[in-house]
Amino acid sequence: MKAVQYRRVGDQPEVVEVDIPEPGPGQILLKVDAAGMCHSDIAVMSWPEESFPYSLPMTLGHEGIGTVSALGPGTYSCSVGDRMAVYGPQGCGLCHMCSQGKENYCDYAEQLGIRPPGLGAPGAMAEYMLVDRERHLVPLGDLDPVEAAPLTDAGLTPYHAIKKSLPKLVGGSRAVVIGTGGLGHVAVQLLRALSPAEVIAVDVSEQKLELAHRIGAHRTVVSDESAPDRIRELTNGFGAEVVLDFVGNSATTAIAAKCTRAESDLTMVGIGGGTVPVGFGTTPFEVSVSATYWGSRSELIEVLELARSGAVRVHVDSFGLDETPEIYERFHRGEIPGRAVIVP
Repeated sequence: MKAVQYRRVGDQPEVVEVDIPEPGPGQILLKVDAAGMCHSDIAVMSWPEESFPYSLPMTLGHEGIGTVSALGPGTYSCSVGDRMAVYGPQGCGLCHMCSQGKENYCDYAEQLGIRPPGLGAPGAMAEYMLVDRERHLVPLGDLDPVEAAPLTDAGLTPYHAIKKSLPKLVGGSRAVVIGTGGLGHVAVQLLRALSPAEVIAVDVSEQKLELAHRIGAHRTVVSDESAPDRIRELTNGFGAEVVLDFVGNSATTAIAAKCTRAESDLTMVGIGGGTVPVGFGTTPFEVSVSATYWGSRSELIEVLELARSGAVRVHVDSFGLDETPEIYERFHRGEIPGRAVIVP
């Protein structure tokens, strides 16, 4: 079968031929229908050799939708022919966090060497992929697989970040979304669907800001040095109750910190390496600063239900498997405003 692999540190990904995996006990073989492309992939491929944590070659793709092709020995609820979404942040299944469905925060995943598909384990950018346990699958139902693939990360991750702040998103509140690309443009829709908050979208790209406005942002602000002052103006000088940074570099975290108000939430979702100093006098009183990672299995089910109801829809462009290396380059250059999806 064909697969997109990162084979050597510093090189571009390649389309190669590999064997179709055989499912062992408890495992499920999926024929991949769609695989989302994420900036996390680019971040991984930018790591230097001395700190690279995964074994190579590695098949990329941590946003996957597939149809059950074969089942290993065991008893299953799913059947051959069922279409499934893959839950990516997999854990041990036994710890306190996993028992709540929060495998994204598994206490033992790092210790046991458990890696998500495409981020250490073989991923979805292939004609077939192996899923280790049935609990890491969620029935897709009647959703379109190409539009649904990004929901497993680009939908789940902002949903998790927003859900914890919903008590602060009351009437008259404001939410700032910094970075309105793959995850951010979904966050705009989720905020509109889940809360009465006024949504302020911030980005360097006029194209992405136009998309954010079209899908529900009340206000748009160009991301530059004047952005915090502009956001203060839009919030009557107070700042926002919730600030979500989907970029996370030093420039955007600086903007994010200046947009907060007393008792607000600042959630860093992007992995750009930026930080926020927290202490008396550095942020408004009782600002909560957190960095989140993906979401729980139950939250993935909730995201798919929101998509099924029409409340959220990912803006996608689809491409063939052989085009993937070129599409990664375009994605890195910011030429794809929403999400790129690979269709084997």
